Amino acid sequence: MTAYTVRVELHDAEGLYDELHKAMSAQGFYRWISIEGEKFQLPTAEYSLPQSDLSTSQVLARAERAANSVKPKPKPSILVTKTESKRYHSGLKKLN
Repeated sequence: MTAYTVRVELHDAEGLYDELHKAMSAQGFYRWISIEGEKFQLPTAEYSLPQSDLSTSQVLARAERAANSVKPKPKPSILVTKTESKRYHSGLKKLN
């Protein structure tokens, strides 16, 4: 299985990120990553889709659906990164 990290930027959308978080959650995305059994909070508007059988294009489609449900214009900027190896981080807040 593959994990994905997704970055979503809504343009001219101050105050809409709580709605985006809910929409992304409804599509199966999380706002945290798990490393060696510990959870860490991702930066704002960055999401994780762990252990997925979806293709990269399917993950992108889910993120687009969520972002467009909140603010379709101007078109949201979305980056999907496929992760098949261990993740490393610096400065992420550990979740309890």
